[in-house]
Amino acid sequence: MNEALGQTLAAVNASLNGTSGLLLLGGWIAIRGGRRRLHGWLMASAFTVSALFLVCYLTRVWLTGTHRYPGFGPWKTVYLAILMTHMLLATLVPPLAIRTVYLAAKRRFAEHRKIVRITLPVWLYVSVTGVVVYLMLYHPPA
Repeated sequence: MNEALGQTLAAVNASLNGTSGLLLLGGWIAIRGGRRRLHGWLMASAFTVSALFLVCYLTRVWLTGTHRYPGFGPWKTVYLAILMTHMLLATLVPPLAIRTVYLAAKRRFAEHRKIVRITLPVWLYVSVTGVVVYLMLYHPPA
């Protein structure tokens, strides 16, 4: 039961990561087009989806623990390289995202724009590589 739920949560987590990435990209496009209100909604949604991801991820780890890559050779090396960069940068996302959202909420837009130059690429990378890690771990290349 826990294993089946763990696999389901892993797929949900990948979906949440992908959704977060799409919302971030949409928010970036919206602000580049001067659509501030849409930008705000998309970024608030990305933040919410990412927070939900964190809850689901911690639940999955609590239920099933961590998982080892099932393959070997060059694919395992690629997987581990992606996983290590993903994990390292994932630890930065919560404080960066919280600070970025805080500055926007306080209407401190000059500071917000400065930190976004770091937050957006890191958060996008983590969202995209989260999906890649899931695919490689649960659906490894042949």
